[in-house]
Amino acid sequence: PRLLSQFFFADERVTRVVAEINGLDAELDPQQYLVLLNQLHLSQAHLLAVLERIMEECIPTQRHSRDYLVKFPEELLVDSLGNHMLFAAECLLAGTFLEVEEADGAQLRPQARNLLCSLELVRTVLREQSLSQPSSYPEPVQAVLVQFDRLFAEFELSYVSSLVGVKSPEEIYRQQEIIVLFCETVERALRLGYLTQEMIDGYEPLLMFTIPRLAIISGLLIYPEGPLSLERSPEEMSRVFSPFYNLLKKIRDLLRVLSAEELCLLERSLCTAE
Repeated sequence: PRLLSQFFFADERVTRVVAEINGLDAELDPQQYLVLLNQLHLSQAHLLAVLERIMEECIPTQRHSRDYLVKFPEELLVDSLGNHMLFAAECLLAGTFLEVEEADGAQLRPQARNLLCSLELVRTVLREQSLSQPSSYPEPVQAVLVQFDRLFAEFELSYVSSLVGVKSPEEIYRQQEIIVLFCETVERALRLGYLTQEMIDGYEPLLMFTIPRLAIISGLLIYPEGPLSLERSPEEMSRVFSPFYNLLKKIRDLLRVLSAEELCLLERSLCTAE
């Protein structure tokens, strides 16, 4: 059950697969090479998972911030992201630019080299510690882990930033504004009886249409200084709403001529219409 013991055997598997790959002629047996390559990816993923648990146990308060992950597109936030970063670093160090432009790859290579050297040091130190005192993490071990954690985070942010458009702080703030608007919209709809708690608890499919519709009305009339504020220019609005700037102005103008009773009737109809 000791994490250092688990790390030792996970590291052994990686070492064994690497040795088999190095002793194989890929041109003579390409199928076996692909099998071993898949085994390497799986064994490295397991090694990183154990290492992650070790860092959570050993240096929980010294971990490098991962706040930058909120800037990443959601499709990248998968369990295999760490293993993909390791594979990317290995490719860059070998001079292979699979996903990035050559100029970006050249800039990333020093970071990739530092990361892989740090990982090798971590593997050496943890193997030695697992054979001597597998239940403790002395200060030198902690220092090596802190350095690796920092280098991994820095490379991850740099590499992903070279692949996709990373959200700016302003875009993240606008996204948070929309979340707040939707929360206030739901709270208001519950208070006025447009929705019921049972509908929300039961994940009523109609809510996927109802809540955004009510949020547009709330954003234009009830919370006019929020993310749907038309006092801003389209460029200052969230990209979710900016393409519909002129349409939103027309909707706001129409809503302003409605009486309180007519507005209530409209909102109730939006909760039932498909």
